[in-house]
Amino acid sequence: ITKERTRFDFTHSEKMTDEQKSKVEELVNSWIERDLTVKKEVMPLEQAKQLNAIGVFGEKYAETVSVYTVMDPKNGEVISREFCGGPHVEHTGVIGQFKILKEEAVAAGIRRIKAAVS
Repeated sequence: ITKERTRFDFTHSEKMTDEQKSKVEELVNSWIERDLTVKKEVMPLEQAKQLNAIGVFGEKYAETVSVYTVMDPKNGEVISREFCGGPHVEHTGVIGQFKILKEEAVAAGIRRIKAAVS
């Protein structure tokens, strides 16, 4: 993970189609354009689960976890709330264009996107 590249692991049973990748790129780029707020909170694992934070369950997490919430500062809409180690930006507007470079399996039922940002 660098300023120019990122990765994201997610639960999915099969390889993404080109159409799915395009839709993900469009969605992520729309969030970037909205200049959403990214907020980090450190909290107990159980509290994060109660907030419906997304994680790769089946993975072992510490009793205390970092949860990143992406939200619209104008209306409070939560776009995403996820377990993650970071690093992260404070708002999406600084990211630039998002482009998927690679999508691959990293474990049974777990896929990984590697993407460039400019």
